Amino acid sequence: MNKQQLASKIWASANEMRSKIEANEYKDYILGFVFYKFLSDKEVRFLKENDYDEEDIKNLTEEDEEQVKFIQQNIGYFISYDNLFSTWIEKGIDFNVSDVHDALSAFSRLINSSHKKVFDGIFTTLETGLTKLGDSAASQTKAISSLIQLIKVIPMNGKQDYDVLGFIYEYLISMFAANAGKKAGEFYTPHEVSLLMSEIVANHVKDRDEIKIYDPTSGSGSLLINIGQSVAKHINDENNIKYYAQELKGNTYNLTRMNLVMRGVLPDNIMTRNGDTLEEDWPFFDDNDPVNTYDPLYVDAVVSNPPYSQKWDPSNKDNDPRYAEYGLAPKTKADYAFLLHDLFHIKSNGIMTIVLPHGVLFRGGEEGEIRKNLIEKDKIDAIIGLPANIFFGTSIPTIILVLKQQRENDDVLIVDASKGFIKEGKNNKLQASDIKKIVDTVINREKIEKYSRVVTKNEIRENDYNLNIPRYIDSAEANESWDIYATMFGGIPKSEINRLNGYWEAFPNLKQALFEDNGSPYVTVKVDNVKQAILANKQVKSFTSNYKNAFKGLREYLVLELIDESTKVKIPQEETRLSHYIFDSLNGTPLVDKYQAYQVLDDEWQIISIDLEMIQTEGFGAVKKVDENIVIKKKDGKDTEVQDGFIGHILPFDLVQKSLLSEELLKLTEKQNRLLEIVNEYSEIIESFSEEEKDSSILNDSNDAFVTAEVNKQIKEIYSEVSNLEIDGLNAYSRLLDAKAKKAEQLDFIAQHTEVAWHHIESKKDKTYAKAKVNAYLKQLQAKFSFPEDSFEAKVVIVSDLMAEEKRIKAEVKKADNELHLKTKVVIESLSDDEASALLSQKWISPIVNGISELPDTVLNKLVSEIAELTDKYAVTYADVTDELVKVEQSLIQMIGELDGSDFDIKGLSEFQSLIKGE
Repeated sequence: MNKQQLASKIWASANEMRSKIEANEYKDYILGFVFYKFLSDKEVRFLKENDYDEEDIKNLTEEDEEQVKFIQQNIGYFISYDNLFSTWIEKGIDFNVSDVHDALSAFSRLINSSHKKVFDGIFTTLETGLTKLGDSAASQTKAISSLIQLIKVIPMNGKQDYDVLGFIYEYLISMFAANAGKKAGEFYTPHEVSLLMSEIVANHVKDRDEIKIYDPTSGSGSLLINIGQSVAKHINDENNIKYYAQELKGNTYNLTRMNLVMRGVLPDNIMTRNGDTLEEDWPFFDDNDPVNTYDPLYVDAVVSNPPYSQKWDPSNKDNDPRYAEYGLAPKTKADYAFLLHDLFHIKSNGIMTIVLPHGVLFRGGEEGEIRKNLIEKDKIDAIIGLPANIFFGTSIPTIILVLKQQRENDDVLIVDASKGFIKEGKNNKLQASDIKKIVDTVINREKIEKYSRVVTKNEIRENDYNLNIPRYIDSAEANESWDIYATMFGGIPKSEINRLNGYWEAFPNLKQALFEDNGSPYVTVKVDNVKQAILANKQVKSFTSNYKNAFKGLREYLVLELIDESTKVKIPQEETRLSHYIFDSLNGTPLVDKYQAYQVLDDEWQIISIDLEMIQTEGFGAVKKVDENIVIKKKDGKDTEVQDGFIGHILPFDLVQKSLLSEELLKLTEKQNRLLEIVNEYSEIIESFSEEEKDSSILNDSNDAFVTAEVNKQIKEIYSEVSNLEIDGLNAYSRLLDAKAKKAEQLDFIAQHTEVAWHHIESKKDKTYAKAKVNAYLKQLQAKFSFPEDSFEAKVVIVSDLMAEEKRIKAEVKKADNELHLKTKVVIESLSDDEASALLSQKWISPIVNGISELPDTVLNKLVSEIAELTDKYAVTYADVTDELVKVEQSLIQMIGELDGSDFDIKGLSEFQSLIKGE
């Protein structure tokens, strides 16, 4: 399984295991065990790299002080053999919850002094929470055993920057957040928001040799780590990134430390604190010598997603250097307290990004004064309005504020990105193209209609320092309007046609080719087929031709970059390189949205990057590997892992079958299609039944499927009345068999009944006939009898024949499918390097090339749709509607006049006619 499949499997099982335990709590247990496995595996790996064999490892005990010291000095901690995660697994049924208590207690004792700040108390949440996994030692043992069996398959030695362990860890955190309700915000910032903030920060600090980054409300640490990964793309040595984190809640603080350690951050680069950021600010200092040990913290970048509008205590903080220049946030809302804290800690050339509720942009009072000071001191660089409902646990609209200590300009970039998202479950989600567009807009300070603009300080002053985004950007869709004249008399208003100016600028003669213009403010469509006319236009043809030429080298470029260099390509940087190629190719091309092209790339990159990680970790031979397909099935009431065939390690079976086993696949597909046809034929027969026939027992209660046993029973009844000499003779022989007649009696019967063509029936060795063979021949004879077409009997016979055919084909499909499956396994494992590369090209390259090549069609289809909507909008005039009403009225009056009845009925109908006529 790749990391996505493995993460999904672990989550599904873990979520089922947690039973009634809240997701917010359960995450601490499973993630704690994941971390303990990581530390255990890391120690074993270190020992093997230093020539320890299995026997040496088994002899590791706490009493061997020399060995303990050697291991502590190198990895910062010591775990004895008895306490290793792998030893827990080996114990099997002998494993007990006490093993976990002993191991965690020993770990705390045996942390090297140099690593105390990183590891001290890191398992406190797990250790104190074990009792919640069961009300007895036995039930706790059972729950923990299930957990460690679940996570034992996670590999802990990924070679990539974003390895399998890190992916699974963040995936689990995100899934627990999705199920944790309002508490999700305490420990998780959605990955897409983290990535957006990361890319903005990384661009600002990309030219520095050493970088310090800080998250004062770190939660699980995912935001901080994503920033680090984005920065690492631009720095030669990622070990030159130092991470500072502070978190109030102890369990979440532990997640931060675990996350940083598992991502391979050096202990010397991890500086974390468990405390209230607003009350216990950095720096560190020794209480006995505060002056000489004072060490203020100033970093290159601060990122944070603090709790929204939290209460805090501003008492005695007037002289706090964090707030002195700007003012104190109100005690009921700490949003600006967190912002000013972040701003205080960035260097003069630093940057900060913070997620806050959008109310901070316009609320008055103390917040209004702080906002005014920030603007006048030129600290606010950009404001990004995010979609609503983008964070787990809250649906309130949020923003990202970008601030800098020193800026070259005094304006503010405002971006309304609230409309760019996709729906995913209950939440909205930023797509890669949305993130890319926001980041590019911020970095380049671009002005985009209905999306972004740079606002001067004077304009902000005129608005009394209110930064509410709608004051500066109107991103709302225009309200639907109807032209009175066009509604009454027809035609399309030129004003509405001109809303498509982007197309008319790209294709100057197209508008004239499509519309008849008589000099009035209205036009009419003058072509019968709009789409055909557009595609036939020379300028449109030139557009599509130029676009095709711009990307004619795309496939070759991607093959060179991704397949030829698959074992060497730098995965974290590669998507950016590819996007530059695509953007450069699009340069000068009108109408096509470059961010749609980027989305095409990113959709496939999610697959490609995972495959590349496996190839770079395992070698190119990974492409030719096939894995057992392990699925969960119920067995004896329990979920059990069983093998269900095979699955390509990298290459999907269906791709290989389409490419290299097309004949076999076609034959199988034809059989599968025939099964679908049979289902349709069943439906057609049911639809042809009369209501009386539908009451027959051959249909189920829903009258949408046949009951096999009842059809067979009905067939017997139908054919029981079909008779001739041979059929009568066979029925008599069948009754003889039912009566257990002896061999001699059967042979005598066969000799006497020459009307039966016995040679058509396969005999037994003793020259008698088995009942099954007799019945089969009997059915052949009966089938020769034809019932009247459309009779119930004829339909039942057809159904019976279809059922027999369906049963036979299902068996054939099952056999053919299994044979094709096994053959595909053999084919993948015997691929040459060239064949494997060609298949990779189909999996990776073709979807990108095809997706990008289709973008002009999307553009032109949208134009066709827009014109069709305008045409339909004014196709029916008021006069048309009035004429139609008159015709309907006249028809109704005529129909009433033809009715007959009593004198009173006639009088009533006459009055009705008068009302319709308006008399």
